[in-house]
Amino acid sequence: MSNSESPKILRMNPRIFIVWIFMISISMIFVSLISAYIVKKGEPGGFNVDLPTMFYYSTAVVILSSIFKQLSYFASKKDNFKSQKIYLLLSLITGVLFLVTQYLGWVQLVGGGVYFVGHPDGSFIYVLSGVHAFHLISGLFFIIYVFRKAVNLDIHSKSMIFIEMSTTYWHFLGGLWLYLFITLYFYNI
Repeated sequence: MSNSESPKILRMNPRIFIVWIFMISISMIFVSLISAYIVKKGEPGGFNVDLPTMFYYSTAVVILSSIFKQLSYFASKKDNFKSQKIYLLLSLITGVLFLVTQYLGWVQLVGGGVYFVGHPDGSFIYVLSGVHAFHLISGLFFIIYVFRKAVNLDIHSKSMIFIEMSTTYWHFLGGLWLYLFITLYFYNI
């Protein structure tokens, strides 16, 4: 490299960086919880819990919600404001539907004799899905914030930071649920 060429500096928007730090922190929480769950499953005296059928539905719903969120991002890049708002609203609605299916899954667990207080194998399912639901609620508030900005025409092809942050976080939460669901499924068959 000659003296006239300066090295390329990789830059990340500080707001995106904060989202990534937040996601890494959340990941550490779940890695700890999953590790404890796996260790507990390895001890004698455990039992397998049939995952509620509603968890299967909630998995499909969270994937659909992530698709809607990505479509809102694409619409924003193209300044398609009508589609942007429709897809943001659909991602919000399916996010709420995810929470409803999670709750109904807990109802199914109780109906199957699996309680929050009792055997740790059952308790872990409530803790893992509950902590995830808590973080998903924060994502819903973020979508509402972005929707409000979209209504005010503050989200467009030249101002994408908030929808980018929200989309990144939403996809992370969807991927996290898939990881949790697959882990719970394979450790309970």
